[in-house]
Amino acid sequence: MFAELVAGLGLILQWPSVFYLLAGVVFGLFLGIIPGLGGITGMIVLLPFTFGMEPAAALAMLLGILAVGQTSDTIASVMLGIPGSVAAQATILDGHPMAKKGLAQTALGAAFTVSAAGGVVGALVLAASLPILIWLVLAFGSPEFFVLAIVGLFMVGAVSGNAISKGVAAAAVGLLLSQVGYPVTSSTPRYWFGYDFLLDGLPLVPVVIGLFGIPEMMALAGRGTSIADTNAEVARAQGDSIMAGVREAIKHRWIALRCSMLGTYIGILPGLGASVVDWLAYGHVVQTSKDKENFGKGDIRGVIAPESANNAVLGGSLIPTISFGIPGSGAMAIFLGALTIHGFVPGRDMLTTHLDITFSMIWAIIIANIVGALAMMAWSKQVTKAAYIDGHLIVPAVITFLIMGAWLVSPAMSTLVIFLLFGVVGYLMKVAGWPRPPLLLGFVLGPVMEEALTITAQSSTFVDVISRPTVIALVLVLLVVGYLAIRSVWKNENTTEIEASRKSVASIYISVALALLAAVMFAYGFYAARGWTFLSSLFPMVTCAVGVPLALAVLWKDRKLYSEQAAALSARSLGVMHAVGELFHEQKKELAALLTFAVAIIAIPILGQVPAILLFTALYLVVWGRYRFVAVTLYTAAMAALIYALYHRMLHTPFEPSAFIDWSWFNL
Repeated sequence: MFAELVAGLGLILQWPSVFYLLAGVVFGLFLGIIPGLGGITGMIVLLPFTFGMEPAAALAMLLGILAVGQTSDTIASVMLGIPGSVAAQATILDGHPMAKKGLAQTALGAAFTVSAAGGVVGALVLAASLPILIWLVLAFGSPEFFVLAIVGLFMVGAVSGNAISKGVAAAAVGLLLSQVGYPVTSSTPRYWFGYDFLLDGLPLVPVVIGLFGIPEMMALAGRGTSIADTNAEVARAQGDSIMAGVREAIKHRWIALRCSMLGTYIGILPGLGASVVDWLAYGHVVQTSKDKENFGKGDIRGVIAPESANNAVLGGSLIPTISFGIPGSGAMAIFLGALTIHGFVPGRDMLTTHLDITFSMIWAIIIANIVGALAMMAWSKQVTKAAYIDGHLIVPAVITFLIMGAWLVSPAMSTLVIFLLFGVVGYLMKVAGWPRPPLLLGFVLGPVMEEALTITAQSSTFVDVISRPTVIALVLVLLVVGYLAIRSVWKNENTTEIEASRKSVASIYISVALALLAAVMFAYGFYAARGWTFLSSLFPMVTCAVGVPLALAVLWKDRKLYSEQAAALSARSLGVMHAVGELFHEQKKELAALLTFAVAIIAIPILGQVPAILLFTALYLVVWGRYRFVAVTLYTAAMAALIYALYHRMLHTPFEPSAFIDWSWFNL
């Protein structure tokens, strides 16, 4: 194993892997500074660029983005009182009061120090657990992996906040969508509806970037203002410095170590991760401290605890991802997709044949955390200015990257249709309070689960499966998770909102529509699968049989929510047209942004891909951003140069030509 450890370090330090790792770190730091963006956005944007790269370099770049995104998000939390990401919510409680006292540099110095320490601790725990994981994975067969995948999906649904039924139903929808195209065991395609582009299944990248990218860009465009308040300036107290924060971190090193271990443990549990770990760490340090009166008023311990925990999550979440194919978080679901794209199958191969690649990931996390923390310490004053970037300068660039990213996977207009369609689905799920990560996890894990179920059905009897000790243990875990989830729903114990949407009658109506659509999909899926072979129909029919009652459970939950709303509103407010019209009025800017994105995609076959994108960029800056001619011209020219250099010259991308205009004279 020592040889693989050294080999993994060599893979990271060799050229160009080290360059891509550092590039990922820089990009991740930048995204983390801007509230609303972060590691997932960076992975979505850069995932298509990893095609054709060496696996170690590609994975290092993606891990570099993830490792430091929760380091730089502290800037917005401390300076502005705005969560840079879901992992930086608890940091606001004491970080922003410290900034108001003129101790911003001290808070940032402590946060960056323990962030690096937490990331390193998480990676070391991952490395130390590999011998145990190797033994454990070798003891697992297809039945265990199938049940374990169900546990992972169910846990994701169980931690979907106050939308548990919606989370599990979304995971089932993801499983069904993964069945489109040719199955592993048959030459008969499934659910392809006569469209040739569906024969190979729904492509992962357009699904991912549409589901998450478009709704976030709609929200950013809809805000219509700068990201941060330009008047949020604070004075600097005497003795405030980065090194003062470093000394505080060393003084409270045992808090940092305990919370780092807590973050690693939470990261191992699929579905928890960064969204809850900062609050758990903050609660831990408050409960274990004798003097509690300063918490919430600018106590440095209230910064150290959540910041050390949230950076340790990455190392922990990699453990179930690479060992069992169960992503520990939404970001790990995307990373699992990257592993699949580069030809790696989670499980025993990652701990035996490809152990050097696994160790390269560990080294990437360690190096990225140290480099990221040092960079933030050096640039903390300058990088705070990035929080004031106008959102309208971000939207056209990101949309361009998303369109081109989807296009790189499969250069066809059908790919962009899928991308846009899942963008609409992602927006509706967000408005209706349906958590999106479970759908993605179901989509990613569907083929893995089907293969495990198929092998089990062919090689073992039911008695053989249920008599395996590991299967019995996992089924017990599944029953416990299911019991806790049902109890939480029944007693309304969980009030956390995974998808932050305003509770309204319109959101309930949209949720009901999504549940009815899911129920129809499951019913049709079951009906269509009746005429297939046993192995081809087994997994889809099981998924659909489970999916129908899950969709009905969502309808039952929404009925209760509707009753609560009905008790406080007039009959007119409860009308479908009135409620939906009110929602459209509130979301008119977001919907206008979606329409703008759709028009840009529709214009591609009419004007040609590059002219359509550049025209969208220019018109967006003029109409939405209200920028002057010079700024629009420079921005659009920069985008044109980027498209030409990156996509045309480097990646040799075949652009969609215009149906009416001959651009061949331009040689692009």
